[in-house]
Amino acid sequence: MEYVYAALLLDAAGKEVTEKHLEEIIKAAGLTPDEARAKAMVASLKGVNIKEVIKNAQSMQMSAVPASAAPAAGAAAPKAEAKKDAEAEKKSEEEAASGLASLFG
Repeated sequence: MEYVYAALLLDAAGKEVTEKHLEEIIKAAGLTPDEARAKAMVASLKGVNIKEVIKNAQSMQMSAVPASAAPAAGAAAPKAEAKKDAEAEKKSEEEAASGLASLFG
């Protein structure tokens, strides 16, 4: 999990997530870096936009709000448009999450 945190920290700082950077952060935290884990983290994040994944995760939390907290039906978008948007969002969330899912499997 510390490698995930290190990758998030690097991304937040605007730095490239590299094996060397991950190992430096792990070492600075007082832990012993593992080259294989750093390499696996970098490989699993290749092509993943961390900020976009976080944004999608936040929107997924918002969609989990109970129906009683949702806006009135009159304020909702038409059903056809909402269905298309939901399908597109689900696909993009699945694609984004697939890169991070390998970290926890």
